[in-house]
Amino acid sequence: MTSNWSELTPEEKRTRRFEKWLSVDGIEFKDTAAKEAYIGRLTRIIEAIKMNVPDRVPCILPVGTFPAYHDGINLHTAMYDDKASKKAWLRFLHEFESDIFDGAFISSGRLNDILAPKSLKWPGHGLSENAAMQQYVENEYMKADEYDLLINDPSDYCLRYYLPRTTGAFEGFSKLIPFRNIIGMPTSFLGACMDPEVQKSFQAILDATKEMAKMMITPMEVAQEAFSLGYPTLMSNMQAHAPFDILADTLRGTRGIIMDMFRQPEKILEAMDKITPGIIEMVLANASRSKSPIVFFALHKGDDNFISDAQFAEFYWPHFKKVILAFVNEGLVPLLFAEGSYNRRLEIISDLPRASVIWLFDRTDMFKAKEVLGDTACISGNVPASLMYTGTPGEVKEYCRKLIEVCGKGGGFILSGGASVDKVNPGNFYAMMDAAKEYGVFIDPEASSSI
Repeated sequence: MTSNWSELTPEEKRTRRFEKWLSVDGIEFKDTAAKEAYIGRLTRIIEAIKMNVPDRVPCILPVGTFPAYHDGINLHTAMYDDKASKKAWLRFLHEFESDIFDGAFISSGRLNDILAPKSLKWPGHGLSENAAMQQYVENEYMKADEYDLLINDPSDYCLRYYLPRTTGAFEGFSKLIPFRNIIGMPTSFLGACMDPEVQKSFQAILDATKEMAKMMITPMEVAQEAFSLGYPTLMSNMQAHAPFDILADTLRGTRGIIMDMFRQPEKILEAMDKITPGIIEMVLANASRSKSPIVFFALHKGDDNFISDAQFAEFYWPHFKKVILAFVNEGLVPLLFAEGSYNRRLEIISDLPRASVIWLFDRTDMFKAKEVLGDTACISGNVPASLMYTGTPGEVKEYCRKLIEVCGKGGGFILSGGASVDKVNPGNFYAMMDAAKEYGVFIDPEASSSI
């Protein structure tokens, strides 16, 4: 970002990134009020991240695919009809207020049709056209005896094993030779490329990239409208995973990783040693091109109910912490979506630099999280999806009031949902925002909770 970047402290780097995030250069606002609202909303989020007391508690609505259903279409239509999808998200943008608008990023059904993913079901393909969400298909995409293949050459393993097993369009890549063997013979891989199945896989790449370019038009147009109305975005193009989740979710699957923790634990640790630098490198390569400093993580297998405390301390946290710190040291802000419950993890995850991350909790006890992490990290989330689906606006507002009065005390809190939603009462979104405005203004850090 600057010539002396390497000489800056992590705090100085983060300040630079926050300044870039707050910059309004290139944004065409509807009017001066929209510009002021944009800066005010983003400043509110930044102050919460920094563990300060903002002008009021920030609120981020757990939108999910709600805009589609609110406008009378389902997810299948949103995935295949760009015009209908754009109309739905623009309607949401004009009807609902939130401190952040993270856009209309819906997977393209046409892209899925080209790639034919084996690890995904979506409405109309493996699921009913009326299904409200996509579904990941977990499997042992890496076999128990293939750890050394991954460890010795991760790139080759991904190209010739992982991709063919998870994506139908790339099955032909299993016939390629290892690229490490072409040194000194740069055309030696062309023999395999003469195979029609290999050519079909390369053609799929060309077709998919063309579709991706089309797919990005709607989100970009909606984002421009959001900016013009004064709504900043939280997310960036930077996403990452905990190293253990890559193995447990993506490669070995739940059953496989459980067996491995007992039968070959040393291979798990060795594999994470190998893939951790790649996780870091991928994000840092995009960091300078991103306006937002947020790095999003969806955390799965660290949940209280999946592995024991001892297993979390051995397999999950050390490598994950290394990834987090690598980003923090570059001034980035990891947004850590702790799916499930992290009640038993709170003490160990408090071992991070102060005001360096956002913990977004799903079903974790937020009062306990505030007690343990309140002086360490910004916390967010926990408005239950079940409440958003079945509760009344009054019940939602009352739940949010309790969260704000306890977790908002002293700053470092963002009101949000425990998970995104789709078919809910629109009034429950208004109730969340009303609670932030009514109960979250000028919280006195010394005040005692009335709960």
